[in-house]
Amino acid sequence: MDDWRRMRAADLGRGIEAGRIDPVELTECFLAAAAVESGDRMTYARLTPERARSQAAAAQDRARSGTRRGPLDGVPVSWKDLFDTAGTATESGSRLLEGRVPGRDAAVVATGEAAGLVGLGKTHMSELAFAGLGYNPMTGTPPNVTDPEAVPGGSSSGAAASVAFGLAAAAVGSDTGGSVRVPSSWNDLVGLKTGHGRVSLEGTVPLCPRFDTVGPLTRTVEDAALMLAALEGGKAADLTGATLAGARLAVLETVALDDLDAMQAAAFDTVLPRLIAAGAHLERLRVPAVASAMPLSGPLYTGEAWGIWGEAITANPRAMYARVRQRFEAGAKVSAAEFVAGWRKLEELRAEYLAATAGFDAVILPTTANVAPKLTRVAEDAEYYVAENLRCLRNTRIGNLMGLAGLSLPTGTPGCGLMLLGPPMCEERLLRLGAAAEAALA
Repeated sequence: MDDWRRMRAADLGRGIEAGRIDPVELTECFLAAAAVESGDRMTYARLTPERARSQAAAAQDRARSGTRRGPLDGVPVSWKDLFDTAGTATESGSRLLEGRVPGRDAAVVATGEAAGLVGLGKTHMSELAFAGLGYNPMTGTPPNVTDPEAVPGGSSSGAAASVAFGLAAAAVGSDTGGSVRVPSSWNDLVGLKTGHGRVSLEGTVPLCPRFDTVGPLTRTVEDAALMLAALEGGKAADLTGATLAGARLAVLETVALDDLDAMQAAAFDTVLPRLIAAGAHLERLRVPAVASAMPLSGPLYTGEAWGIWGEAITANPRAMYARVRQRFEAGAKVSAAEFVAGWRKLEELRAEYLAATAGFDAVILPTTANVAPKLTRVAEDAEYYVAENLRCLRNTRIGNLMGLAGLSLPTGTPGCGLMLLGPPMCEERLLRLGAAAEAALA
C-alpha cells in the first residue's frame, strides 16, 4: 500500500475505477503516514480523519455501484489552511486567527468534495499567506523534499510538502504572488496558478482579493488538469496528443533573467535546447511593461493587505512574526490616491503586456531567481530573510501583476522550476503546452 503514496493522483483514480484500489484503504494509508509525522518540520496543521473516512466510505460505495463522480473520486488530497472547512479550525497560519472555526465550507472545498475528493486535513502555510519562503516560526515550517536544511517555499508550504512527501495525492493552495509556484518549484512538483476569478474565492481567508487565486500542487500536469476540473466542477483539459511542435515560446528577458542563482541559471539553460528538440520555436523577448509594473507591487499588495488586516494586527502585533508583520505595516503608508492610481496604471501595463506577447503560445522563464535558502540563515539574518523573500517571488509575481495563468514544471534539476505564463482563462491551452513540455523534460 505504501506504493500508493508515490503514485499520481490520476493513476490512483484509474485504480479505483478498475476496482484495484479501495478508497477506504487508500485513505487509511495516507492518514497513517500523516499521523506519524514527527519533529519540528510538520506538514499538517491538523488532520480531519473523521471527515476523510466518511468521504472515503461514500466514494467506496459509488465505486462499487458504478456511479463515480469523476476521475478523482476517492482520491485523498490536502487543503491549505485558509480554505474554510465547517467545524474544523481554519487559521491561515496565523495566531491572529487561533481558534477560528467556520460554520460552512469554502466554495472550492464544497465543489471539490462534491467531485469526490477526500480531504485529509489542513496544511501549514506562511502567516496569512504573505511570505514566499515558507518559514513560519509562529505555527509551523514544513520540510523541503529537495533539501532537508532549506525552507520549503510558501505560502503554500505544507501543501507542497504533503504531495512531495507522499502525505497526500494532490494539494490545494492559493497564489497571490507565487504561493503555489514557489513551493512547487522548490519541491519538484507541478504548480498551477489559475487566472484571477477562474476558481471561487468564497470562504477563503483573504490576503489581497484583487490578486488572490486558487490552484493545485501535483506530481504531474495531468493531475493538475484533473484537479482544476474538480475544483471548479468542470471538465478536465484534454491532453491527448499534446505537442510542442510548432509552438512559439517567448523567453522573457525583462527582469526574469536578472540576478539568477547559478543553479537556477544552469537549469534554465539546460531546458531550452530540450524544448527546441521537441519542436518549439524560441524567441527572446523584452517587455518593458514588466519592468514598469514591478514597482507597483509594493503599494498595491501591502495597501490591500493592510486594509484587510491592519486593525487585527494593530490590536495584537505580538501574534505575528516580525518580518511578516513589517510587510503588512508597510501598507499603512499607502494612500487611497496612490492605490487607485497604481491600479489604473497596472491595467494599462497589462494591456501592453498582452499586446506584446499575443503572437506567442506561452512565455517561459525560471520559476524563481533563487534556490531554496537554508532555514537557519533565514531565521537568524533579518536582511537575508527580506532579500531572499523578495527574490523568490520576483518572477512568479510577474504572472500576478500581469493577470496571467502560470504553470511551474520540474526541470530535472532538484529545486529548480520552469514557468510557463499564458493569458487568463486559457488554462486548458497552458496545460496542453505544459504536458508537452513535461514530456520533453522527463
